[in-house]
Amino acid sequence: MQILYWFQSIRNPVLDRFFSLVTMLGEETVFLVLGILIFWCVNKQKGYFILSVGFLGLLVNQFLKISCRVPRPWVKDPQFTIVESAREAATGYSFPSGHTQISVGAYGSIARAWKNRTLRFFSVLLCVLVPVSRLYLGVHTLADVATSVLVALLLIFVLYPWMNRLFNKKHGMRLFLGGMAVLSLGYLIYMLVFSFPMDTDAKNLADAMANAYKIFGSIVGVWLGYELDCRFVRFEAKAPWKTQLMKLVLGIFIVLLIKSALKEPLYLLCGKDGMADSIRYFLITLFVCGVWPFVFSRFGEKQIK
Repeated sequence: MQILYWFQSIRNPVLDRFFSLVTMLGEETVFLVLGILIFWCVNKQKGYFILSVGFLGLLVNQFLKISCRVPRPWVKDPQFTIVESAREAATGYSFPSGHTQISVGAYGSIARAWKNRTLRFFSVLLCVLVPVSRLYLGVHTLADVATSVLVALLLIFVLYPWMNRLFNKKHGMRLFLGGMAVLSLGYLIYMLVFSFPMDTDAKNLADAMANAYKIFGSIVGVWLGYELDCRFVRFEAKAPWKTQLMKLVLGIFIVLLIKSALKEPLYLLCGKDGMADSIRYFLITLFVCGVWPFVFSRFGEKQIK
């Protein structure tokens, strides 16, 4: 807490605004858009790498959150204050940091996968700034962010060479993505059957349950999307700039539409017990990895040409 009190002592409106903007670079939507951009328009194989690091990192992150159940800094110490604008996005338990997990996983993967020095510099800079922003805003402790950094770096440096080999094996990626789906199902079952202590915060438990459904749906969607691509599409990320622009802008619009517009209808249809979120995130990643590449490779490029 001493480090957090030091950050509290240097707060001012300019730094509050700066770190509030920086911390947004570790949010789910930014990770999704970044992963889509690389997957559709830059390099499909590296896109799978970034998505895998992200989803496996979130799986580990959420398991540790609900298993350790560490309260947020302002709950531990009622005398401590946070930057209020950060409170809304600070959901779930404190340990480890989800924003740090996402940001270091995504930007660290970019730094590992590309050798361009400028790109690496800015990627590493963001790997530092987003975790620091969580400390400055007061929503995480040093242990929270350090653990997420270590988990993300471990996944990056283990998965990068391994996934390169898997892509050269006939069923390598199928087995890998299937294994990820099994792990996410195991975590979902854990959330459904484990008897958490009576003092477990109800809101944090509900957040963890919702995230378990989302992660499971997301990973299964990536897995089935990969199967669609292998069997029917085999799309290439490289294309003329007009094609790339149309693919990206229209595709992201549809993704955000699925993410927002289907939320309430699915809640009405399935209830708010988590299944609706699982279906929604399944549809998002299936669209990203299979449906949109198929549609665009068959019709979009022809229309632009």
